Amino acid sequence: MKKISIAIDGHSSTGKSTLARELARSLGYVYIDSGAMYRAVALFALENGLVDDTLDEAGLLEHLQALELDFKVNPETGRSEIHLNGKNVEKQIRTIEVSRYVSEVAAIPQVRTKLVALQQEMGAEKGVVMDGRDIGTVVLPGAELKLFMTAAPETRAARRYKELLERGETVSYAEVLKNVRHRDHLDSNREVSPLTQAADAIRLDNSDMGLKEQYERVRSYAERILKAKK
Repeated sequence: MKKISIAIDGHSSTGKSTLARELARSLGYVYIDSGAMYRAVALFALENGLVDDTLDEAGLLEHLQALELDFKVNPETGRSEIHLNGKNVEKQIRTIEVSRYVSEVAAIPQVRTKLVALQQEMGAEKGVVMDGRDIGTVVLPGAELKLFMTAAPETRAARRYKELLERGETVSYAEVLKNVRHRDHLDSNREVSPLTQAADAIRLDNSDMGLKEQYERVRSYAERILKAKK
């Protein structure tokens, strides 16, 4: 059976990664979380003293080419997880502190150039599901199935707040909502590869939609395309 590429873009905290991971698992495809790559770079900046209220862009760029990013399957979870310079940082990149700086890091042209090249290399073969902000518009413009996921900011903040509390983080809903809106602004207004819906992408507003309904709907889109390719 022929394989396709699936690109999932959209706002933060819309559940893109959860949907993409389940879709990849069910199709037997490779899942690539592009957002985790930008988060890993932001984590590197935080851990190496390159953030003091503002991001030290020049300092980060000095280290950029030496950064090694890849995905490896965790034998305990069976999931593909991000590694930074050989270390699994899947948990560390999900904190609210990293979230504060990830959009700023992603707006740096040199960072995007490096990571987009890596993502395109990973997605060169068909049979991938990749999610992020510019997958359908920049990274995989030829993807056979493109989705753009969105939801009300308050809904996304509530989801993110619940997730952070479950991880044991001390954070307020107001802080999370502020972060969601700030990231929306940065993602949609950056000069390089801003968050936009590809002309041929299917818009999926999941404000009032459960994961099962989302998955079944998207799986049907994929099956329709695959059937046409037989």
